[in-house]
Amino acid sequence: MTFRNKLFALVFIVGSVFTGLYAQQDAQYTQYMYNTMSVNPAYAGSRGQLSIAALYRSQWVGLDGAPKTQTLNLHSPIRNSKLGYGISVVNDNIGDGVVQETYFDAVLSYTLDVSREGKLSFGLKAGGSLLNLDFEGLRNFDNEPIQGNNIENNFSPNIGLGLYYHTNVFYAGISAPNLFESDYFDNSQRDANSVQFLSAERINFYLITGYVIDLSYNTKFKPALLTKVVSGAPIQLDLSASFLFNEKFSLGAAYRWDAAVSALFGFQISDQLMIGLAYDRETTELGSTAFNDGSFEVFLRFELIRSFNRLVSPRFF
Repeated sequence: MTFRNKLFALVFIVGSVFTGLYAQQDAQYTQYMYNTMSVNPAYAGSRGQLSIAALYRSQWVGLDGAPKTQTLNLHSPIRNSKLGYGISVVNDNIGDGVVQETYFDAVLSYTLDVSREGKLSFGLKAGGSLLNLDFEGLRNFDNEPIQGNNIENNFSPNIGLGLYYHTNVFYAGISAPNLFESDYFDNSQRDANSVQFLSAERINFYLITGYVIDLSYNTKFKPALLTKVVSGAPIQLDLSASFLFNEKFSLGAAYRWDAAVSALFGFQISDQLMIGLAYDRETTELGSTAFNDGSFEVFLRFELIRSFNRLVSPRFF
């Protein structure tokens, strides 16, 4: 979601009034607690079995051409070894195909037992992204003539690193999932009718942590925190608190600092299948506009759980 985080990401494309834009941010998820491998490659294999997770996010519903994101993650430990592996695919779409970027990554992790219950994992991912930009499509959003060569399947390589520690009731991780800083678009043209701006990706650093508290025999409570830091942009803090009932239902709320409040719901349909839903409402001026009905996320996870290897740790992470 390099271009999806703010509405002006589309405005700067069609307006050609910005001469430079730096610190575009990585993907943003409300259900980050179920989608950890997208921000930390060391998470791969940590659930103890093959895990396949898909997430769909529709941001600012009601706004024509608003961002949409699809994410697919697959990861598993390698049996009888300390290694885990994974595959991650993320697709971002703004302006109904005007700007589209797709990330493909292969992930490898190595886990050490550092105490009776604690495990420390090191993660590495490698891959890249394909960027498409349709200047013809920009005319649907702007009345001014816009000239420029379409960008088709522009490839940018990437590597990322992560560190992840967890027990049965606690987890914490630090990561930088995109270490290469890529610049897009040629700012050398000075013609008045040409696009004149520069978009630059910057390294995003993440801290994620959470703790599970047993309130009763069938009720658990988990506060969680995701912090994202990138040069040239404010620190992003995502705070959440969720309850898990009977290992089946989860209810919670989240707050993105100075940005949005969210409601969370999850249901463990079976040992293998889980569904999660989230709704965000902006706390900025954008949230009070008539054309913005909020943002929605749908999450689905399938796990190949064998009888000899059932989940022991809470399903929160």
